[in-house]
Amino acid sequence: MIRGTTTLIAHLGYPTESFKAPMIYNPWFESRGIDAVVMPMGVKAEDYPEVFRSLFRLTNIRGALVTMPHKITTLGLLDEISTTATIAGSCNAVLRRPDGTLVGDMFDGAGFVRGVQRKGRDLAGARVLVVGSGGVGSAIAASLAAAGIAGIGVCDHDPAVAEALAGRLRAHYPTLAVSAGSNDPAGYDVVVNATPLGMKDGDPLPMDVARIAPGTFVGEVVMKQEHTPFLRAALEKGCPIQVGTDMLFEQIPAYLEFFGFGTTTAEELRAVARLSY
Repeated sequence: MIRGTTTLIAHLGYPTESFKAPMIYNPWFESRGIDAVVMPMGVKAEDYPEVFRSLFRLTNIRGALVTMPHKITTLGLLDEISTTATIAGSCNAVLRRPDGTLVGDMFDGAGFVRGVQRKGRDLAGARVLVVGSGGVGSAIAASLAAAGIAGIGVCDHDPAVAEALAGRLRAHYPTLAVSAGSNDPAGYDVVVNATPLGMKDGDPLPMDVARIAPGTFVGEVVMKQEHTPFLRAALEKGCPIQVGTDMLFEQIPAYLEFFGFGTTTAEELRAVARLSY
């Protein structure tokens, strides 16, 4: 039930049809008796800066979840940016402080890494390929670097974007072996699709699955369906996988703490979530 006293968390992105966060946060708020709601708000890129500034003039808004295609643009609209968001070059969480200032953070990468580690995969010394160097790909790459991997390959449909991410990684992690440009998954211990490929029917696969060795850990960020065509192909090869919503469940406790709603566990969230695909 949304009341006049309800605290709003905007969920900003475009399009909104694939959003899963409201089906996780809102049942949890209800189960805890917290008078708050996550509200999907579709905003096109050309309208985003104006809408963002206007939105945070509302008196009953606590913050925002930010998703594609706005994670990078958001950085230029904030008063303060966390170190993680700076390294990632993107932001997926905004908090309005009591004085009205806006601070941004990034939890995509932390959620992805926590999910992999909870599945028993040791990332220390691993070689990882991240395909897609936008907001989510950069965040995952930054958190993987912090987790102690030995090497990382990054690529993007825009080579300049991948090179920029590689430069940030080299600057902050000088001992990390970084390469940019190729989406060939051969020889990697972990491979990640951090592109939107898989959101639309008929999308090509983000990499050549035939080049992925059985046993390679395969991660996905697309949440339109639980097992995307990419993940189905990886399963057929005998690869352990991580579905897109795993990253979401693992990062939500960090979001809740950021917004001042306490914390929870992925298990508690899954127990009350009302996901549909």
